[in-house]
Amino acid sequence: MNVQPNLRMEKPEFLTWVQGQEGRFELVEGRVVMMTGGTRGHAIVMRRLAQALETRLDAKRWTVATSDFAVDLGPALVRYPDVVVDVAGQPLKDLTATAPLLIAEIISPSSVRTDLHEKTAEYLQLPSLCAYLALSQDEPKAWVWLRADSGFPQAPQVFAGRDTRIEIAALAISVPLSEIYAGIGTG
Repeated sequence: MNVQPNLRMEKPEFLTWVQGQEGRFELVEGRVVMMTGGTRGHAIVMRRLAQALETRLDAKRWTVATSDFAVDLGPALVRYPDVVVDVAGQPLKDLTATAPLLIAEIISPSSVRTDLHEKTAEYLQLPSLCAYLALSQDEPKAWVWLRADSGFPQAPQVFAGRDTRIEIAALAISVPLSEIYAGIGTG
């Protein structure tokens, strides 16, 4: 199906419409935006991060989902992050996360600006969110925003190198970059 670049719709209409589409789309300011496919590196990092989170989190409390599951960010904004951790036990037919605690995006050259700026500003507004991670697809490197008592910091912590671990105290987990980036990049 050929989607017009100026296709606009309301969020409820979009969530119903997108279920019948073969491509990947997001709703940004009420406008339907087609998402591009990813690289092998993107796919590997996304899958390994989701797997690392699943092995560390209690499945009775948390659900780890990937890019097929949406996050509702307001009246005209729906994103499909690469990885989202949501509360467990919610209806299986839900189309959006109930209370996302962690969101992660894998950065590609075409998504750097969006992932590190626009999406960061959008995600950090979620009251349930405790961590936003943006990970390189080429090397062991992550930009991480962790909520403190005073809120999220302006600038991310940067974690780089295989020996680095991302500590997420709110979820009581530690994720080593070596596990996510085995065989990818240098460091």
